[in-house]
This record gives sequence, structure tokens and C-alpha cells, in this order.
Amino acid sequence: MLRHLCLRHRPVLSCSWSRLCLLKRRLFTMKVQSPEFQSLFTEGLKSLTELFVRENHELRIAGGAVRDLLNGVKPQDVDFATTATPSQMKEMFQAAGIRMINNKGEKHGTITARLHEENFEITTLRIDVVTDGRHAEVEFTTDWQKDAERRDLTINSMFLGFDGTLFDYFNGYADLKNKKVRFVGQAKQRIQEDYLRILRYFRFYGRIVDKPGDHDPETLEAITENAKGLGGISGERIWVELKKILTGNHVNHLMHLIYDLDVASYIGLPGSAGLEEFDRVSGNVEGFAPKPMTLLASLFKAQDDVTKLDLRLKISREEKNLGLFLVKHRKDLRRADGPEPLKPYQDFVIDVSMASPAPTRRKS
Repeated sequence: MLRHLCLRHRPVLSCSWSRLCLLKRRLFTMKVQSPEFQSLFTEGLKSLTELFVRENHELRIAGGAVRDLLNGVKPQDVDFATTATPSQMKEMFQAAGIRMINNKGEKHGTITARLHEENFEITTLRIDVVTDGRHAEVEFTTDWQKDAERRDLTINSMFLGFDGTLFDYFNGYADLKNKKVRFVGQAKQRIQEDYLRILRYFRFYGRIVDKPGDHDPETLEAITENAKGLGGISGERIWVELKKILTGNHVNHLMHLIYDLDVASYIGLPGSAGLEEFDRVSGNVEGFAPKPMTLLASLFKAQDDVTKLDLRLKISREEKNLGLFLVKHRKDLRRADGPEPLKPYQDFVIDVSMASPAPTRRKS
């Protein structure tokens, strides 16, 4: 969409002796004027920005919220980045009588302030000093480009000032406009910093790209080489990303890619999967917003596959029961036509529930 944007822009050369490269980077800036951007300026945000200006600290919108605004979408969550350190923010908020909540993120540079009944999550610019593929030890900085370098994808590495100025160090705007999903710098390095970025790549591919099939060969090679790193990522984090992949676009293409690149076995999926059945089911439910497990169950050949998935990903009881039900009764269901195509399925669910034994009460 990329609408309501003022296309007056200026390239600015800036030299960065960073861990990405020793080349001059071209900072792309432009003005963003859109109803979605203006709608963010609540009383709470106005008070927050005024405070940072008074205290001479820079504050900008960061990451995914910028991407959404450039796509003409009002973001549900807005993250903020600042040159102020956590201790400076705490001192500033305390002096202004502003309440702070959820101090768990402070060691990573995040302070959450509450103004006018709104929560604002603000993170100090930072550099990843040490990474192990799951966690990172960070060092604070005042360099916006260095913070952008540590982010996963170019479309998530942009900042937006409150005067509408876009700050883009790695061609994120161009990639968004051209429907490209690319890692910042070298894909291999970004993935090894956090192996979950493999699934994030698939997830954003399903959100951004119009037609599937256009991948950077270097990216696919990096995913294959580092897929085993997902084995050390918690099941809960994997399941969050996998559900978003299953509810996005190009799910057939992405699921085949997950198997072709040897990712499946590290995220709890069966080694021998029914991809043809997956293609058939995903085609049948297109446009109906099915639950993620409805699609995923079509990969499973036995109920034991659902149990193994649960052991790896720690899915909810409801999700597990749905998977077990679909695998067990798949052959009993039939596709119906006519004025009430869902009625046979509704009748089947009622019949099965009535035939199931009632739960026994435990004696007190």
C-alpha cells in the first residue's frame, strides 16, 4: 500500500565500522504522513515525547510498528527506542511522577512507563556483544545504525521520528515496497544470533510477499546449514511462530520449504509427513481462517505424531485434543455439497461427543 507518503527524501552518507562490514552505508530518509501515523498521537504519547524532548533524549518508533505504518496499517503494538539508558529513563520518570511497571526487561534495556492509562515500552539502543543462538548479552549505545544492524530483517530495522521522518539504514523501505524479505547483512550471522529467526523469516515471507518462490539462495543455504540450531529453542517460542506461519499466506509453499530445508524435524513435525494431504486440506479451507492445528493435523499419520508434537512444543490441551480428534476421525468425515455443507460435520461432532463416556468424578 505504502500510501500517504511524502516522497521527498535525502540520502545521507554515514560511515560505520561495524561488525557487518567496513563500507559506507547510505541512510535513506523520507517524510511519512498518513492517518495511521497521526492516530498514534494519544495524550499519553504526546506527554511521553514532550518529556524526552525536555530531557534532550532521542525517542523514535522502532521495528515492526514502522513496517506496519508504511503498509498503511495501524500497528497493534508500538515499540519505542531511545538514546537514554535505563537508569536515565528511571530517573526521568521518577522525577516526573510517572509510574513504571514490569521491571523484568530492565537488564535488556527496556523500561515500561504508564501514562494516561497507556503502557509504553521503551528500549535503549543496544549492541549484541555475545550471542548463543537463544539469548544475547547487550551493551547500550547511542548509535541508531548499530541498533539497526542487530535486528533480523531489513523491513524490521527502520525507525520513525515523531515529526514523520523515516530512518532506514538497510533498504528496508525498498524491500517492503518490492515485497522482499531479506536479513540485515549476512543471513548466516543473523540466524546464528537467534535461530528462531529461521521461522520469523518464513512468517514474514507469508505476510509480505505477493507470489511465493522468490528466495535469496544465500538465505536458503544459511537456513539449511543452521536448522539444527532450532533444536535448542524452547517449544513455546517455536509454537508461537509456527502458528503465525500456518495462519499466513503461502502456507503450502512454506510448509514444503520447511521440509525441503530440513527444518521440520527440529520443530516437532514428523519426518514422514503427508504433504499431499496438507496441500489438499489447506486448499479446501482457504478463506475460512482455520485453526493452526486444523492444518497441521493433516501432516500426521497417527495420533502418536500429535503426542510427539505436544512433547516438543508444549501445545495447549485444546490444541492437542483437536489434533487427536482430527487424526482419529479423518477417514470418517466426508466433504458435503448442497445448501448446508457443514451440517454433516456438525452432526458428526455431536454424535462423537454423545458417544464419548462422561468424565468420572473423583471421590472427595
